[in-house]
Amino acid sequence: MFTLFNRSVSKFRNELKSKWVLLKIRSFGTYAATPQTGTTTISTGLYGFPHLKTPKGFQKFVDEAIERSGELITYISTMPPAAEIIRAMDEISDTVCSVVDSAELCRHTHPDREFVEEADKVSLRINEYLHHLNTNHVLYDAVKKAEQEGHMLSEEAQMAARNLRIDFERGGIHLCTEKLDRVNLLNVEISKLCREFNENIARDPGFVDIYPSSRIPKSLHYLVKPVYRSTYLKSKDLAGCRDTTTEKGFRIRTDSQTLASVLQLSSDGEVRKMAYIQGYSVPNANVCVLRRLISSRHKLAQIMGCRSYAEFAMKPNMASSPAVVMSFLHEMSNMVRAKADEEFKAIRKFKREKCGESCGDLRPWDEAYYTTMMKSSAYNLDPSVVASYFPLSQCIEGLKVLVQSLFGATFCSIPMAPGESWHPQVLKLSLHHPEEGDLGYLYLDLYSRKGKYPGCAHFAIKGGRRISETEYQLPVVALVCNFLAAGSHNPSGVKLNHADLETLFHEFGHALHSLLSRTDYQHFSGTRVVLDFAEIPSNLFEYYAWDYRFLKTFARHYSTGEEIPQKLVESMQGARNMFAATDLQRQIFYALIDQTFFGEHSFPLEDTSCIVAKLKREHTCWEHVEGTHWETRFSHLLNYGAGYYSYLYAKCFAATIWKNLCQEDPLSLSAGTALRTKFLQHGGAREPAVLLNDLVGDGILRHCNGGIIPDATSLCYEMKL
Repeated sequence: MFTLFNRSVSKFRNELKSKWVLLKIRSFGTYAATPQTGTTTISTGLYGFPHLKTPKGFQKFVDEAIERSGELITYISTMPPAAEIIRAMDEISDTVCSVVDSAELCRHTHPDREFVEEADKVSLRINEYLHHLNTNHVLYDAVKKAEQEGHMLSEEAQMAARNLRIDFERGGIHLCTEKLDRVNLLNVEISKLCREFNENIARDPGFVDIYPSSRIPKSLHYLVKPVYRSTYLKSKDLAGCRDTTTEKGFRIRTDSQTLASVLQLSSDGEVRKMAYIQGYSVPNANVCVLRRLISSRHKLAQIMGCRSYAEFAMKPNMASSPAVVMSFLHEMSNMVRAKADEEFKAIRKFKREKCGESCGDLRPWDEAYYTTMMKSSAYNLDPSVVASYFPLSQCIEGLKVLVQSLFGATFCSIPMAPGESWHPQVLKLSLHHPEEGDLGYLYLDLYSRKGKYPGCAHFAIKGGRRISETEYQLPVVALVCNFLAAGSHNPSGVKLNHADLETLFHEFGHALHSLLSRTDYQHFSGTRVVLDFAEIPSNLFEYYAWDYRFLKTFARHYSTGEEIPQKLVESMQGARNMFAATDLQRQIFYALIDQTFFGEHSFPLEDTSCIVAKLKREHTCWEHVEGTHWETRFSHLLNYGAGYYSYLYAKCFAATIWKNLCQEDPLSLSAGTALRTKFLQHGGAREPAVLLNDLVGDGILRHCNGGIIPDATSLCYEMKL
């Protein structure tokens, strides 16, 4: 929706003019990192923001942010020196994004409905204000002035000036009034459609009722609710009366998490089929929402002089154009096709051996069930045995081992001030370095609960930025997951299956990118990088979830304390490799859908399900099930519109970095130092290609038609392609 002020900042250098210092005193507030006086903890607000002691505090928070931004705009209008323009712009961004980021985290995680509703209101209001900022000619003219005076700026400030000017122009500020008004209306429409898309997913997860209840295995009972129906019995009574009996069944919600478990664990093919069809047929309302979103984004791109939204979205990225991305995706598809076909035939053969030749062909709802069986059969793997070595408390210890080994830093649990936390289960850690002090703060909100954001994500709260020669605003982030808390189905506490462990390390890679970033401007802090660069650290840290040398440092059996056996890890690795080509092909397929939806079109748009079916036939062996529309639950189309290829792109880069830098000794301090100093600490303040070449050397990427394509050699070697 907006590009310029979706970042964050704070105060200026001490040596600024007295007029500016007076302005600084009126700042809306700064982050409070668990303030303490003696032994008494001072009360604060949500995430350490003093305004957020109550839900209504969000209104004061946004009021002061807008007021402060207005003061900064007035100062910028005086056209101070270029360096001060960039710092002032960065403070506006930090001020506004403190509201944006805290409201987003609150909306998705807070258990108090009143807090969520106030955060919703503030989110809408601040997004309206962002449109005002992104179309402000005073700011645009000042940024152009700063760019022209680039010789007086540091290298990072020059890059900030250039990026800010480009971001303004991507918002349409350089267009005539009529076109700019249309761009603003389309951006508002797109924002509303994205919100509606997500709300429909939450509102309509779908369900199926299965009778009798015996068709659902006990391992899934914690996911279902009992339901009952009356059935009539035949009666010999000549009067024609019929007896009734009550039959018990189970209702399965077909939200993504539950559906995945049912498809993997239910031995009843009809149950899997019913759950699959229902799960991928809702929410029906999103069929229309998605078509409108594609159309609105296409119109926006055309006003901006692009042939497609994909072209518009891709310009700032490393890939730079849809042609480069499609070339990359087709190359990957061709590379993986033969092995994926072999894997499909192996799954089909296994099903026929288990069910008989008359059981029919392999269906989409069969994949997860039979591949799980094949992995267990080939490697004698029991998912519950694997999970027994990954109690969540031990996995958190694993995160601590990792930062200690790689970066010489320590994660320390610290108490929170009254009002700072949003749930009793949330933990707060400081990342501390013995020579540098605290590097940043991490909230962990890892347990599933009703009303919480259903997936796993990394949320920024504060970006890092330099305040003065001696002061640095430390980054503050939250890592949010949905691991099932202890209960009747899990009495011994939370234990992660291996997929969850991998997800934890993926999100932790994002968190480290933010926490270790040391940019002068929060505009470049941590994950505030171009889209197809952002997923590299997260993909890299997934490797640690598979490496025995690291796993043995923390993975202990929840009851015996036994270290995870090396043979078990080797079996896990073997099972992963069994269907690696199929998994990779699926990601290629998803990326192609995303590119095609937002690529060049003639309108009215073809039915999206027809596009999905066509691409599935062309790039996989799997059939499309008529009547389903999987794409209406694919929320990556919102934030990653025309950018989903970034996951594959990053996977190739991460494979090369792992092989060249980490594989020999994954816990090496020298490898960690290189990762930090040559890569993570720079955030988005240096060109991605420069960072990658500096970290690994030549060969990690190649130039193609004006864009960049990752070298896939390491990934191919790893997957035995």
